[in-house]
Amino acid sequence: MREFRLCALASILLIAVSCQKPAAVKAKQDTGPIPVRVAPVMTRQIQRVVDSVGTLFPYDEVIVSAEIEGRVLKVNYDLGDSVRAGDVLVNISDEEQRYILQQNEAQLRQSLERLGLKAENERVKNLDDTPEVRQAAADLREAEMRLKRIRSLVDQKIGAQADLDAATTRYASAMAGIDGVRNQTRNLIQEVERFKAVVELQRKKLRDTTVRAPFAGSVKERQITTGAYVRPNAPLFILVKNNPLRLRLEVPERLAPWTKQGQIAEVSVEAFQDRKFSGRVSRIAPTVEQTKRTFIVEVLIDNPDDTLKPGSYARARLATKKVDEVMVVPQRAVAYVLGSNKAFVVKPDGTIDAREVKIGDRLDQQIEILEGLKDGEQVALTQLNRLDTGVKVKIQTGDPKGGSKAQPRPAADGNKGAAAAAPAPKSE
Repeated sequence: MREFRLCALASILLIAVSCQKPAAVKAKQDTGPIPVRVAPVMTRQIQRVVDSVGTLFPYDEVIVSAEIEGRVLKVNYDLGDSVRAGDVLVNISDEEQRYILQQNEAQLRQSLERLGLKAENERVKNLDDTPEVRQAAADLREAEMRLKRIRSLVDQKIGAQADLDAATTRYASAMAGIDGVRNQTRNLIQEVERFKAVVELQRKKLRDTTVRAPFAGSVKERQITTGAYVRPNAPLFILVKNNPLRLRLEVPERLAPWTKQGQIAEVSVEAFQDRKFSGRVSRIAPTVEQTKRTFIVEVLIDNPDDTLKPGSYARARLATKKVDEVMVVPQRAVAYVLGSNKAFVVKPDGTIDAREVKIGDRLDQQIEILEGLKDGEQVALTQLNRLDTGVKVKIQTGDPKGGSKAQPRPAADGNKGAAAAAPAPKSE
Protein backbone atom coordinates (compact mmCIF):
# COMPACT_ATOMS: atom_id res chain seq x y z
CA MET A 1 0.00 0.00 0.00
CA ARG A 2 2.84 2.38 0.82
CA GLU A 3 4.53 1.58 -2.51
CA PHE A 4 1.28 2.41 -4.32
CA ARG A 5 1.11 5.85 -2.67
CA LEU A 6 4.72 6.61 -3.61
CA CYS A 7 4.04 5.70 -7.25
CA ALA A 8 0.97 7.95 -7.37
CA LEU A 9 2.91 10.88 -5.87
CA ALA A 10 5.70 10.42 -8.40
CA SER A 11 3.16 10.46 -11.25
CA ILE A 12 1.59 13.72 -10.01
CA LEU A 13 4.99 15.40 -9.79
CA LEU A 14 5.89 14.22 -13.27
CA ILE A 15 2.64 15.66 -14.71
CA ALA A 16 3.20 19.01 -12.95
CA VAL A 17 6.74 19.30 -14.30
CA SER A 18 5.60 18.47 -17.83
CA CYS A 19 2.84 21.18 -17.68
CA GLN A 20 5.29 23.85 -16.60
CA LYS A 21 7.72 23.33 -19.45
CA PRO A 22 5.71 25.18 -22.20
CA ALA A 23 5.15 28.19 -19.95
CA ALA A 24 8.86 28.34 -19.19
CA VAL A 25 9.67 28.12 -22.86
CA LYS A 26 7.11 30.86 -23.64
CA ALA A 27 8.53 33.13 -20.96
CA LYS A 28 11.97 32.56 -22.41
CA GLN A 29 10.68 33.56 -25.87
CA ASP A 30 9.13 36.84 -24.56
CA THR A 31 12.33 38.15 -23.06
CA GLY A 32 13.73 39.49 -26.34
CA PRO A 33 13.04 42.91 -28.01
CA ILE A 34 9.61 43.27 -29.57
CA PRO A 35 9.74 43.80 -33.34
CA VAL A 36 7.78 46.92 -34.36
CA ARG A 37 7.33 49.05 -37.42
CA VAL A 38 7.73 52.79 -37.04
CA ALA A 39 6.90 56.05 -38.78
CA PRO A 40 8.31 59.54 -38.24
CA VAL A 41 6.42 62.46 -36.76
CA MET A 42 6.06 64.83 -39.73
CA THR A 43 5.21 68.49 -40.19
CA ARG A 44 2.99 69.38 -43.13
CA GLN A 45 0.76 72.19 -44.35
CA ILE A 46 -2.95 71.54 -44.53
CA GLN A 47 -5.90 73.50 -45.83
CA ARG A 48 -8.55 73.51 -43.13
CA VAL A 49 -12.02 72.32 -43.98
CA VAL A 50 -15.12 72.34 -41.80
CA ASP A 51 -16.34 68.77 -41.50
CA SER A 52 -19.81 68.45 -40.01
CA VAL A 53 -22.99 66.41 -40.14
CA GLY A 54 -26.60 67.48 -40.35
CA THR A 55 -30.07 66.81 -41.72
CA LEU A 56 -31.69 67.69 -45.04
CA PHE A 57 -34.81 69.85 -44.94
CA PRO A 58 -37.15 70.97 -47.73
CA TYR A 59 -36.64 74.51 -48.95
CA ASP A 60 -40.29 75.26 -48.16
CA GLU A 61 -43.00 73.28 -46.40
CA VAL A 62 -46.57 74.44 -45.93
CA ILE A 63 -49.86 73.12 -44.61
CA VAL A 64 -52.55 74.06 -47.15
CA SER A 65 -55.78 74.71 -45.23
CA ALA A 66 -59.37 75.52 -46.11
CA GLU A 67 -60.36 79.18 -45.73
CA ILE A 68 -64.12 78.60 -45.89
CA GLU A 69 -66.50 75.87 -44.84
CA GLY A 70 -68.23 73.55 -47.25
CA ARG A 71 -68.34 70.06 -48.68
CA VAL A 72 -65.37 68.79 -50.69
CA LEU A 73 -66.43 68.04 -54.26
CA LYS A 74 -63.11 66.88 -55.72
CA VAL A 75 -59.53 66.12 -54.61
CA ASN A 76 -57.10 66.34 -57.53
CA TYR A 77 -53.74 65.17 -56.05
CA ASP A 78 -52.38 62.55 -53.70
CA LEU A 79 -49.17 61.51 -51.90
CA GLY A 80 -46.01 62.04 -53.96
CA ASP A 81 -47.68 63.94 -56.80
CA SER A 82 -45.88 66.95 -58.25
CA VAL A 83 -47.83 70.20 -58.48
CA ARG A 84 -47.20 73.54 -60.11
CA ALA A 85 -47.88 76.90 -58.54
CA GLY A 86 -51.58 77.66 -58.96
CA ASP A 87 -52.72 74.11 -59.65
CA VAL A 88 -56.15 73.30 -58.19
CA LEU A 89 -55.74 70.92 -55.26
CA VAL A 90 -59.33 70.76 -53.93
CA ASN A 91 -62.76 71.96 -55.09
CA ILE A 92 -65.22 72.91 -52.33
CA SER A 93 -68.92 73.44 -52.98
CA ASP A 94 -69.54 77.13 -53.89
CA GLU A 95 -73.36 77.17 -54.11
CA GLU A 96 -73.96 78.99 -50.83
CA GLN A 97 -71.17 81.49 -51.50
CA ARG A 98 -72.65 82.36 -54.92
CA TYR A 99 -76.06 83.12 -53.39
CA ILE A 100 -74.53 85.38 -50.75
CA LEU A 101 -72.53 87.19 -53.43
CA GLN A 102 -75.66 87.85 -55.51
CA GLN A 103 -77.38 89.35 -52.47
CA ASN A 104 -74.44 91.63 -51.70
CA GLU A 105 -74.11 92.77 -55.31
CA ALA A 106 -77.82 93.68 -55.39
CA GLN A 107 -77.43 95.86 -52.29
CA LEU A 108 -74.43 97.54 -53.87
CA ARG A 109 -76.27 98.29 -57.14
CA GLN A 110 -79.19 99.80 -55.20
CA SER A 111 -76.87 102.18 -53.36
CA LEU A 112 -75.03 103.10 -56.57
CA GLU A 113 -78.31 104.02 -58.28
CA ARG A 114 -79.22 106.35 -55.43
CA LEU A 115 -75.98 108.18 -56.13
CA GLY A 116 -76.54 108.16 -59.87
CA LEU A 117 -73.61 105.82 -60.53
CA LYS A 118 -73.70 102.93 -62.98
CA ALA A 119 -70.43 101.04 -62.37
CA GLU A 120 -68.63 99.96 -59.21
CA ASN A 121 -65.48 101.83 -60.12
CA GLU A 122 -67.28 105.19 -60.53
CA ARG A 123 -66.92 107.80 -57.81
CA VAL A 124 -68.97 110.87 -56.83
CA LYS A 125 -67.03 113.89 -58.04
CA ASN A 126 -69.40 116.64 -56.88
CA LEU A 127 -71.87 116.16 -54.05
CA ASP A 128 -74.35 118.61 -55.62
CA ASP A 129 -74.55 116.44 -58.77
CA THR A 130 -76.18 113.53 -56.95
CA PRO A 131 -79.94 113.02 -57.60
CA GLU A 132 -81.20 113.60 -54.09
CA VAL A 133 -79.15 116.78 -53.60
CA ARG A 134 -80.31 118.12 -56.96
CA GLN A 135 -83.93 117.46 -55.94
CA ALA A 136 -83.43 119.27 -52.64
CA ALA A 137 -81.78 122.21 -54.45
CA ALA A 138 -84.75 122.44 -56.83
CA ASP A 139 -87.17 122.51 -53.92
CA LEU A 140 -85.12 125.31 -52.34
CA ARG A 141 -85.20 127.41 -55.52
CA GLU A 142 -88.97 126.95 -55.82
CA ALA A 143 -89.50 128.00 -52.19
CA GLU A 144 -87.26 131.03 -52.70
CA MET A 145 -89.14 132.17 -55.85
CA ARG A 146 -92.54 131.71 -54.11
CA LEU A 147 -91.35 133.75 -51.16
CA LYS A 148 -90.24 136.59 -53.45
CA ARG A 149 -93.60 136.67 -55.29
CA ILE A 150 -95.70 136.71 -52.13
CA ARG A 151 -93.51 139.36 -50.53
CA SER A 152 -93.98 141.53 -53.62
CA LEU A 153 -97.75 141.13 -53.41
CA VAL A 154 -97.78 141.96 -49.72
CA ASP A 155 -95.68 145.04 -50.35
CA GLN A 156 -98.31 146.12 -52.92
CA LYS A 157 -101.08 145.54 -50.35
CA ILE A 158 -102.47 142.81 -52.60
CA GLY A 159 -101.28 139.64 -50.84
CA ALA A 160 -102.15 138.37 -47.39
CA GLN A 161 -99.70 138.35 -44.53
CA ALA A 162 -100.54 134.72 -43.77
CA ASP A 163 -99.35 133.65 -47.23
CA LEU A 164 -96.07 135.47 -46.64
CA ASP A 165 -95.58 133.72 -43.32
CA ALA A 166 -96.22 130.32 -44.90
CA ALA A 167 -93.80 131.01 -47.78
CA THR A 168 -91.12 132.13 -45.33
CA THR A 169 -91.53 128.96 -43.28
CA ARG A 170 -91.37 126.77 -46.38
CA TYR A 171 -88.18 128.49 -47.57
CA ALA A 172 -86.51 127.96 -44.20
CA SER A 173 -87.58 124.31 -44.27
CA ALA A 174 -86.08 123.89 -47.75
CA MET A 175 -82.81 125.44 -46.58
CA ALA A 176 -82.60 122.97 -43.71
CA GLY A 177 -83.67 120.11 -45.97
CA ILE A 178 -80.83 120.55 -48.46
CA ASP A 179 -78.30 120.42 -45.66
CA GLY A 180 -79.85 117.21 -44.39
CA VAL A 181 -79.84 115.67 -47.87
CA ARG A 182 -76.17 116.52 -48.29
CA ASN A 183 -75.38 114.72 -45.02
CA GLN A 184 -77.46 111.72 -46.05
CA THR A 185 -75.66 111.59 -49.38
CA ARG A 186 -72.29 111.64 -47.65
CA ASN A 187 -73.43 108.72 -45.50
CA LEU A 188 -74.68 106.94 -48.61
CA ILE A 189 -71.26 107.32 -50.24
CA GLN A 190 -69.65 105.68 -47.19
CA GLU A 191 -72.29 102.94 -47.30
CA VAL A 192 -71.44 102.26 -50.93
CA GLU A 193 -67.79 101.85 -50.01
CA ARG A 194 -68.81 99.44 -47.27
CA PHE A 195 -70.93 97.45 -49.70
CA LYS A 196 -68.02 97.32 -52.12
CA ALA A 197 -65.79 95.86 -49.41
CA VAL A 198 -68.48 93.31 -48.53
CA VAL A 199 -68.80 92.30 -52.18
CA GLU A 200 -65.04 91.97 -52.61
CA LEU A 201 -64.80 89.87 -49.45
CA GLN A 202 -67.57 87.60 -50.67
CA ARG A 203 -65.90 87.28 -54.05
CA LYS A 204 -62.75 86.19 -52.26
CA LYS A 205 -64.71 83.58 -50.34
CA LEU A 206 -66.09 82.33 -53.62
CA ARG A 207 -62.56 82.07 -55.02
CA ASP A 208 -61.49 80.25 -51.87
CA THR A 209 -63.75 77.36 -52.77
CA THR A 210 -61.01 76.50 -55.26
CA VAL A 211 -57.89 75.64 -53.22
CA ARG A 212 -54.69 76.15 -55.22
CA ALA A 213 -51.05 75.24 -54.67
CA PRO A 214 -49.06 78.24 -53.32
CA PHE A 215 -45.83 77.06 -54.99
CA ALA A 216 -44.43 74.29 -57.16
CA GLY A 217 -43.58 71.22 -55.13
CA SER A 218 -44.68 67.74 -54.11
CA VAL A 219 -47.47 66.39 -51.95
CA LYS A 220 -46.02 65.19 -48.66
CA GLU A 221 -49.38 64.30 -47.12
CA ARG A 222 -53.07 64.37 -48.11
CA GLN A 223 -55.44 64.91 -45.19
CA ILE A 224 -58.83 65.22 -46.91
CA THR A 225 -61.20 63.03 -48.95
CA THR A 226 -64.01 63.73 -51.38
CA GLY A 227 -67.35 64.26 -49.63
CA ALA A 228 -65.88 65.48 -46.33
CA TYR A 229 -67.24 68.67 -44.80
CA VAL A 230 -64.45 71.09 -43.96
CA ARG A 231 -64.35 74.21 -41.85
CA PRO A 232 -62.00 77.19 -41.97
CA ASN A 233 -58.37 76.33 -41.10
CA ALA A 234 -58.96 72.60 -41.61
CA PRO A 235 -55.70 71.10 -43.03
CA LEU A 236 -56.02 69.66 -46.53
CA PHE A 237 -52.50 69.00 -47.82
CA ILE A 238 -48.87 69.30 -46.77
CA LEU A 239 -46.71 70.50 -49.65
CA VAL A 240 -42.92 70.53 -49.78
CA LYS A 241 -40.49 72.21 -52.15
CA ASN A 242 -37.45 69.97 -52.57
CA ASN A 243 -35.38 71.98 -55.03
CA PRO A 244 -33.14 73.25 -53.62
CA LEU A 245 -32.81 71.46 -50.30
CA ARG A 246 -31.60 72.98 -47.05
CA LEU A 247 -28.83 71.16 -45.18
CA ARG A 248 -28.56 72.41 -41.60
CA LEU A 249 -25.22 71.71 -39.97
CA GLU A 250 -24.12 72.11 -36.36
CA VAL A 251 -20.63 73.62 -36.46
CA PRO A 252 -18.46 74.03 -33.33
CA GLU A 253 -18.07 77.62 -32.22
CA ARG A 254 -14.26 77.54 -32.58
CA LEU A 255 -14.71 77.16 -36.34
CA ALA A 256 -16.73 80.37 -36.71
CA PRO A 257 -13.79 82.38 -38.20
CA TRP A 258 -13.44 79.78 -40.98
CA THR A 259 -17.12 79.60 -41.94
CA LYS A 260 -18.33 82.16 -44.47
CA GLN A 261 -21.35 82.64 -46.71
CA GLY A 262 -20.77 81.45 -50.27
CA GLN A 263 -18.40 78.62 -49.34
CA ILE A 264 -18.72 75.52 -51.51
CA ALA A 265 -19.78 72.40 -49.62
CA GLU A 266 -19.15 68.80 -50.68
CA VAL A 267 -22.08 66.73 -49.41
CA SER A 268 -22.43 62.97 -49.12
CA VAL A 269 -25.38 60.86 -47.97
CA GLU A 270 -25.59 57.24 -46.92
CA ALA A 271 -28.03 56.32 -49.70
CA PHE A 272 -25.53 57.38 -52.40
CA GLN A 273 -22.12 56.52 -50.97
CA ASP A 274 -20.45 56.60 -54.39
CA ARG A 275 -21.74 60.07 -55.26
CA LYS A 276 -20.93 63.60 -54.09
CA PHE A 277 -23.34 66.52 -54.16
CA SER A 278 -22.39 70.17 -54.31
CA GLY A 279 -23.91 72.96 -52.23
CA ARG A 280 -23.23 76.50 -51.12
CA VAL A 281 -23.43 78.12 -47.68
CA SER A 282 -26.45 80.45 -47.77
CA ARG A 283 -27.09 81.34 -44.12
CA ILE A 284 -25.17 81.36 -40.85
CA ALA A 285 -26.87 81.64 -37.46
CA PRO A 286 -25.91 84.80 -35.56
CA THR A 287 -25.81 83.05 -32.16
CA VAL A 288 -24.22 79.99 -30.55
CA GLU A 289 -26.35 77.42 -28.74
CA GLN A 290 -24.99 77.47 -25.21
CA THR A 291 -25.73 73.85 -24.33
CA LYS A 292 -23.89 72.42 -27.36
CA ARG A 293 -21.45 75.29 -28.07
CA THR A 294 -22.37 75.05 -31.76
CA PHE A 295 -24.04 77.31 -34.30
CA ILE A 296 -26.24 76.46 -37.28
CA VAL A 297 -24.98 76.73 -40.87
CA GLU A 298 -27.44 76.28 -43.73
CA VAL A 299 -26.28 74.91 -47.09
CA LEU A 300 -28.43 75.00 -50.23
CA ILE A 301 -28.14 71.92 -52.46
CA ASP A 302 -29.59 71.74 -55.97
CA ASN A 303 -31.98 68.79 -56.28
CA PRO A 304 -33.69 69.10 -59.69
CA ASP A 305 -34.48 65.39 -60.08
CA ASP A 306 -35.57 64.80 -56.44
CA THR A 307 -32.66 62.43 -55.86
CA LEU A 308 -32.17 63.59 -52.28
CA LYS A 309 -34.95 63.23 -49.73
CA PRO A 310 -35.67 65.66 -46.89
CA GLY A 311 -35.00 64.13 -43.50
CA SER A 312 -31.90 62.27 -44.69
CA TYR A 313 -28.68 62.35 -42.69
CA ALA A 314 -25.81 64.04 -44.58
CA ARG A 315 -22.16 64.89 -44.09
CA ALA A 316 -20.62 68.05 -45.48
CA ARG A 317 -17.09 69.37 -45.95
CA LEU A 318 -16.65 73.12 -46.34
CA ALA A 319 -13.37 74.23 -47.87
CA THR A 320 -11.78 77.29 -46.21
CA LYS A 321 -8.85 79.58 -47.03
CA LYS A 322 -7.09 78.85 -43.74
CA VAL A 323 -3.76 76.99 -44.14
CA ASP A 324 -1.93 75.68 -41.05
CA GLU A 325 1.39 73.91 -40.46
CA VAL A 326 0.75 70.93 -38.20
CA MET A 327 2.43 67.77 -36.89
CA VAL A 328 0.91 64.50 -38.07
CA VAL A 329 1.39 60.77 -37.55
CA PRO A 330 -0.44 57.80 -39.05
CA GLN A 331 -3.75 57.19 -37.31
CA ARG A 332 -2.73 53.68 -36.24
CA ALA A 333 0.16 55.17 -34.25
CA VAL A 334 -2.26 56.47 -31.61
CA ALA A 335 -4.12 54.12 -29.26
CA TYR A 336 -6.83 54.85 -26.73
CA VAL A 337 -5.60 53.41 -23.41
CA LEU A 338 -7.34 53.82 -20.04
CA GLY A 339 -9.17 57.02 -20.96
CA SER A 340 -6.36 58.79 -22.81
CA ASN A 341 -4.75 58.81 -26.26
CA LYS A 342 -1.20 57.48 -26.27
CA ALA A 343 1.65 57.25 -28.75
CA PHE A 344 4.76 55.10 -28.23
CA VAL A 345 8.00 56.87 -29.13
CA VAL A 346 10.98 54.64 -30.03
CA LYS A 347 14.04 56.20 -28.39
CA PRO A 348 17.53 55.96 -29.94
CA ASP A 349 18.51 53.27 -27.38
CA GLY A 350 15.69 50.99 -28.60
CA THR A 351 13.33 51.49 -25.66
CA ILE A 352 9.78 52.80 -25.61
CA ASP A 353 8.62 56.11 -24.16
CA ALA A 354 4.83 55.95 -23.79
CA ARG A 355 3.37 59.46 -24.02
CA GLU A 356 -0.07 60.87 -23.63
CA VAL A 357 -0.91 63.00 -26.68
CA LYS A 358 -3.56 65.55 -27.53
CA ILE A 359 -5.01 64.98 -30.96
CA GLY A 360 -6.64 67.35 -33.41
CA ASP A 361 -8.30 66.63 -36.73
CA ARG A 362 -8.24 63.41 -38.71
CA LEU A 363 -6.65 63.87 -42.13
CA ASP A 364 -7.39 60.79 -44.24
CA GLN A 365 -4.93 58.16 -42.90
CA GLN A 366 -3.16 60.67 -40.67
CA ILE A 367 -4.06 62.43 -37.46
CA GLU A 368 -3.03 65.85 -36.19
CA ILE A 369 -0.95 65.94 -32.99
CA LEU A 370 -1.42 69.06 -30.90
CA GLU A 371 0.71 68.10 -27.88
CA GLY A 372 2.99 65.26 -26.75
CA LEU A 373 5.28 64.64 -29.71
CA LYS A 374 8.12 66.43 -31.51
CA ASP A 375 8.91 66.68 -35.19
CA GLY A 376 11.25 63.89 -36.38
CA GLU A 377 10.59 61.44 -33.54
CA GLN A 378 9.85 57.80 -34.42
CA VAL A 379 6.53 56.31 -33.24
CA ALA A 380 5.57 52.65 -33.23
CA LEU A 381 2.83 51.48 -35.59
CA THR A 382 2.49 47.81 -34.59
CA GLN A 383 2.34 45.74 -31.40
CA LEU A 384 0.93 48.75 -29.51
CA ASN A 385 -0.95 46.51 -27.09
CA ARG A 386 2.40 45.07 -25.88
CA LEU A 387 4.26 48.36 -25.51
CA ASP A 388 4.87 50.53 -22.49
CA THR A 389 7.60 52.80 -21.15
CA GLY A 390 10.95 51.01 -20.94
CA VAL A 391 10.00 48.05 -23.13
CA LYS A 392 12.81 46.95 -25.52
CA VAL A 393 11.95 46.94 -29.23
CA LYS A 394 13.66 46.40 -32.51
CA ILE A 395 12.65 48.27 -35.67
CA GLN A 396 11.42 46.20 -38.59
CA THR A 397 12.13 47.36 -42.11
CA GLY A 398 11.03 46.21 -45.57
CA ASP A 399 7.60 45.09 -46.69
CA PRO A 400 5.61 43.42 -43.93
CA LYS A 401 4.89 39.72 -44.55
CA GLY A 402 2.25 39.49 -41.88
CA GLY A 403 0.69 41.58 -39.17
CA SER A 404 -0.17 40.97 -35.59
CA LYS A 405 -3.67 39.74 -35.00
CA ALA A 406 -4.05 41.99 -31.96
CA GLN A 407 -5.14 45.42 -33.10
CA PRO A 408 -4.88 48.53 -30.90
CA ARG A 409 -8.00 50.42 -29.92
CA PRO A 410 -8.41 53.50 -32.17
CA ALA A 411 -7.74 56.93 -30.79
CA ALA A 412 -10.71 58.61 -29.16
CA ASP A 413 -11.96 61.30 -31.51
CA GLY A 414 -12.55 64.35 -29.35
CA ASN A 415 -13.28 66.49 -32.41
CA LYS A 416 -16.09 64.57 -34.06
CA GLY A 417 -18.09 66.95 -36.25
CA ALA A 418 -15.33 69.57 -36.05
CA ALA A 419 -12.90 70.85 -38.65
CA ALA A 420 -11.05 68.42 -40.85
CA ALA A 421 -8.45 69.09 -43.48
CA ALA A 422 -7.90 68.58 -47.16
CA PRO A 423 -6.61 65.10 -48.20
CA ALA A 424 -2.91 64.57 -47.63
CA PRO A 425 -0.42 61.89 -48.77
CA LYS A 426 0.40 59.06 -46.40
CA SER A 427 3.50 59.56 -44.27
CA GLU A 428 4.43 55.93 -43.98
